[in-house]
Amino acid sequence: MFSIIKRKHYFNSIEQDQIISAIREAEKQSSGEIRLFVEGRCRYVNPVLRAEEIFLQLKMDQTKGRNAVLVYVAMKDKQLAVYGDRGIHEKVGDEFWNRQIASILQHFDKKNYVHGLTKIIEETGQALASHFPYDPQGDINELPDDIVYGR
Repeated sequence: MFSIIKRKHYFNSIEQDQIISAIREAEKQSSGEIRLFVEGRCRYVNPVLRAEEIFLQLKMDQTKGRNAVLVYVAMKDKQLAVYGDRGIHEKVGDEFWNRQIASILQHFDKKNYVHGLTKIIEETGQALASHFPYDPQGDINELPDDIVYGR
């Protein structure tokens, strides 16, 4: 289990607002859910395993359409992963996630962390909208849009 701690030292308030705004805009087009988890160090060699652990602990596997996506970043270890639930993964496959990682790494290499994160959130939102369009009659925001900070 992990402790959720609101830390603001990775992003200032303007940057946090930009990221949260990107999440909200992406989710307006889809019934899917996007979350961002940021911590300093990854406990595992493979960040995908850590992302999966966090995904389950945040109960992201319990969305109605099984269409939640977690963007995981370990800032000090410079590791990241994108973990999509089975509903969206079955639609987009490994190739989509690999392209997203390659794209975000280009921004991270230039220390453009916020731009890289908002870009991957936007592109993930487009994929979710394509496969899980927003339903104005029944869609609810199943998960919080805030950034989750680990240790």
